[in-house]
Amino acid sequence: MRGGSGVAEQSMIVERVEDADKEKKKKRRSNRRSKHNSVNEARVESSDSLKNGDKTKSLTQSMSCSSSSKQQGLETALNEQTPGRASDFAFSSMPTMHINEQVGSGCGDADDDVGGRTFSKSCPEPISLAGSSKVCIDGFFPFHQVEGFARKELFAPYWPIEAVNKALEKGEAFKALFRVNAHNRLEAYCKIDGVPTDVLISGVSSQNRAVEGDIVVIKVDPLGLWTKMKGSTGSSNNSAQVEEYNLVQEVDGLAGNSYKGKGKVDADCEYAHCKSGVLLEKGVYDEAGMTRTAAFNNVNGHYQSSSDSSHMGFFPGQNEGMNSVDRLAAMTSQFSLKRPTGRVVAIVEKSPRRDAIVGFLNVKQWFSYRELYRKDAKKNSAIFDREYVTLTPTDPRFPKMIVYVRDLPDRIKKRLEDGDETIEMELVAAQIEDWSAESPFPQARVSHSFGRGGELEPQINAILYQNAILCTDFPPLVLSCLPNIPWEIPMEEFQSRKDLKDLCVFTIDPSTASDLDDALSVERLSNGSFRIGVHIADVSYFVLPNTALDKEAQIRSTSVYMLHRKIQMLPSLLSEKLCSLNPGVDRLAFSIFWDLNSMGDVLDRWIGRTVIRSCCKLSYQHAQDIIEGTIDVEKFNTLEGYPQLYGQFEWTDVVRSVKCLHEISKTLMGKRFNDGALQLESSKVVYLFDECGVPYDCRLSERMDSNFLIEEFMLLANMTAAEVISRAFPASALLRRHPEPNMRKLKEFEAFCHKNGLALDTSSSGQFHQSLEKIREKLKDDSVLFDILISYASKPMQLATYFCSGELKDNLNDWGHYALAVPLYTHFTSPLRRYPDIVVHRTLAAVIEAEELYLKHRGLLKVNNGEEVLRRCFTGIYFDKEAAASPQGKEALSIAALNHGIPSPELLADVAAYSNERKLASRHAEDACEKLSMWVLLKKKEIFLSDARVLGLGPRFMSVYIQKLAIERRIYYDEVEGLNVEWLESTSTLVLNLSGHRRVFKRGGLQHYMALGNVAWVVNPYDLSVETGSVDDCDATCMGNNGVAFPDSEPISKSWVDPGTFPLTVRLLSTIPVALYAIGGDDGPLEIGVRLYMSSYLK
Repeated sequence: MRGGSGVAEQSMIVERVEDADKEKKKKRRSNRRSKHNSVNEARVESSDSLKNGDKTKSLTQSMSCSSSSKQQGLETALNEQTPGRASDFAFSSMPTMHINEQVGSGCGDADDDVGGRTFSKSCPEPISLAGSSKVCIDGFFPFHQVEGFARKELFAPYWPIEAVNKALEKGEAFKALFRVNAHNRLEAYCKIDGVPTDVLISGVSSQNRAVEGDIVVIKVDPLGLWTKMKGSTGSSNNSAQVEEYNLVQEVDGLAGNSYKGKGKVDADCEYAHCKSGVLLEKGVYDEAGMTRTAAFNNVNGHYQSSSDSSHMGFFPGQNEGMNSVDRLAAMTSQFSLKRPTGRVVAIVEKSPRRDAIVGFLNVKQWFSYRELYRKDAKKNSAIFDREYVTLTPTDPRFPKMIVYVRDLPDRIKKRLEDGDETIEMELVAAQIEDWSAESPFPQARVSHSFGRGGELEPQINAILYQNAILCTDFPPLVLSCLPNIPWEIPMEEFQSRKDLKDLCVFTIDPSTASDLDDALSVERLSNGSFRIGVHIADVSYFVLPNTALDKEAQIRSTSVYMLHRKIQMLPSLLSEKLCSLNPGVDRLAFSIFWDLNSMGDVLDRWIGRTVIRSCCKLSYQHAQDIIEGTIDVEKFNTLEGYPQLYGQFEWTDVVRSVKCLHEISKTLMGKRFNDGALQLESSKVVYLFDECGVPYDCRLSERMDSNFLIEEFMLLANMTAAEVISRAFPASALLRRHPEPNMRKLKEFEAFCHKNGLALDTSSSGQFHQSLEKIREKLKDDSVLFDILISYASKPMQLATYFCSGELKDNLNDWGHYALAVPLYTHFTSPLRRYPDIVVHRTLAAVIEAEELYLKHRGLLKVNNGEEVLRRCFTGIYFDKEAAASPQGKEALSIAALNHGIPSPELLADVAAYSNERKLASRHAEDACEKLSMWVLLKKKEIFLSDARVLGLGPRFMSVYIQKLAIERRIYYDEVEGLNVEWLESTSTLVLNLSGHRRVFKRGGLQHYMALGNVAWVVNPYDLSVETGSVDDCDATCMGNNGVAFPDSEPISKSWVDPGTFPLTVRLLSTIPVALYAIGGDDGPLEIGVRLYMSSYLK
């Protein structure tokens, strides 16, 4: 009976879902009639100026604020910009995966660059507060009204800790990381481990004051409230079918608080099927048309839906043996076209980002209010104690904030009292102090100003602050740990290490590199095999565990490379001198030797500490010249620009070694790919800097054979180190894992390729790589499209992360590295710039010492010609499990671990987690600096002309990819003054033409049509010699930020494209001319705008 009842329940639930879907379709059809009059529609008219950032006029909206309900009041207060419904029109597109943009952790498509348009964040018409005769402007209230409004409770109070723990234990709630859509702040996503689909947290009420990066507890909604996946066309209760998807979605109104343009998207966040983010509040429809009646239950103290229950709509009698995560995972798989939704009920750990807010103060409104209420202030002096200004963060994932004037730094407060409006042009640092349930906005405190937003140095300092990157000088206590200068290698080190000074060892690095981590050597053996040596700087000799130097390195965790500036993890005395493998000097190293046959198989290996002396420092370009045979060895010593040679070696020795290593690296690479490895290689933009470190041009760069040469041997060294330390210390090894990609996104990408005649197999990393190589060959005449596909293919990939082996001791399958197709991997080769590598070095040193202790105890240490010879039981190819498990082996490993400061599994897990956090922060900082470089470059050029590829196309906007800058942007063209738009849905074709009909106001309102200049830069054919901001020609040997020269690469300053003409016919993957320009700086966040580049005699 129980099983039958469960089936009946399941059938009823499925029927209800299908009925709801039918109802949603009816409501969507009815909504089309009133789409243009919707309160969710936000339009703007921008000025005609191309260079001034297109400051917009205020738009007029009709918004009702008369409701006295709590949710209605909150919606009014927080609706800085109401998100719109998805367009009902068809839209043909590539997957919406924002190329070379990241990495913040945004997801979805909402706040976008609209050719320079700014979407209003305000309520332009005065809004009456419920029960009040006062008004709200710009979504905020006069400073003496805040407390009166605050008496109303706007958010659900958080559950008490006892209720949270009980719900987590019963599986009625889940703990997850809260990630916000950078394009639509009203959409957030929570990833529950074990559930393939992220949970959508839609609307300010459901988000309940959580911000980006918080660890929250969420309650998942019943199945009936789940929303449709974007692109799904019907309900299905058991479907593996991948629907045709248009991942560039049209929306009538955009949400968030960015000034102009798109925010950064984090590739790790769910966003391929995001919805437009309509608030799921009482009386408001989600975009599928389903009404969600919500109320706040004051008795139980938590937010409760009308259809809420203690479970998530699971079927009675079904999946009883599963835990809550497994049940939710099963439901998401069974209803694959539905996305689970939920709400935040508690915040268990606040995000560090709360203490690193960067933004602009909005003070002009405060000046107006102060003048308006000056008379009242004289009657009541307490009014000015509640004065506030607003802060708009540069990161669109954070809401606007209130900053009380009384809490401003004295310097800023004085300028404010003096009426200095230039405060608005400065970037400020702030921290979120409080966000109570009674407040519609968080309260922040400003700590200091960075300076003008349009200047380079303040922007860099803001990036460092925002990512909590330590850039101060090393303190005296840290410097006291460094050896005295001059320093020489102690004699005991020569005695205990293998002396390799007579071996031909050299480095290959960027020409500007000063911290040389790694060196190579190669010898041909008598049996025809090769002995390859990788030699890594022995940083762990100088950075001893638990010293001030060690703690400082751990705090910094990684070096950060920003424009022409490097923030080092270690003091320069170590990173550039004593540890750096500079040529002609003796250096301590950690070396790994492999004996390889012609097939690339490892016959034997040796790992140990050594002393080396590099004979030269080669750049990648030098090594490439050797590989290509473009240098004359006999004249090498006289060639200008080539490195000095040290020691007894000749250039013939170096050239022979480089060529030999290149051939071996090709064998290893082929072997790796045959074993299932995946490589997503695409062009990269490299910037050229002047003597002041300011970018003046950029070029596209591709890696050379010399880059791949180094990569292969570094990969081999890292894999070897991972194997050794994980076998000897199975619970205390610091490893690196790369999970499988987001399979849903991967299948969608696979479906898109098949739809366009490109066969793609994503069943494994190896099949993925092989099919991409076939596509590369098929598109050999269309390299731009292949670059786009490669960039998109990387978007479903998850981040690789460090972990402690003891954390996953019961889940060995989770240790693997998907892209490399290996079961074990770690980082060993860059200890000068990565702290985890130092930990791995210490662990390796402990394994070597334990091996020696064990063999000495067993009497197995032999002497050959005065040298001790070990039967390598722990570090060799074959691991002696019995030796490691024996009492003597355990004792040796324990003593060695203690001697070298190997952390316990619990502490090592903390090190791994912190290293992941710092690595991601450094990546975000480096990405932000690349964007800053692009912005500075375009600001100097004023206008940059380029061809663009159309990735997405619809009746309102197109999405284009600019290969020269490796970025994706949108161009909006609906309701533009003087532009006629014809969308042919049957053929997915767009025709744009100039129109003589002048329209000043939109139908149904006083909003202005957007000016033509915001969509297209139109020039007269007679005036095509117009100056486009080109820079002076640069020397062909200028260096990029990675020190690679590009003598054959054309800088963008020399590029030129012909303008298009009207009528312009556009199809998917068409090539069109565009003009790019810089937005923001002193008046908002930095963004890159784009417009069509056209010519017309009618101009």
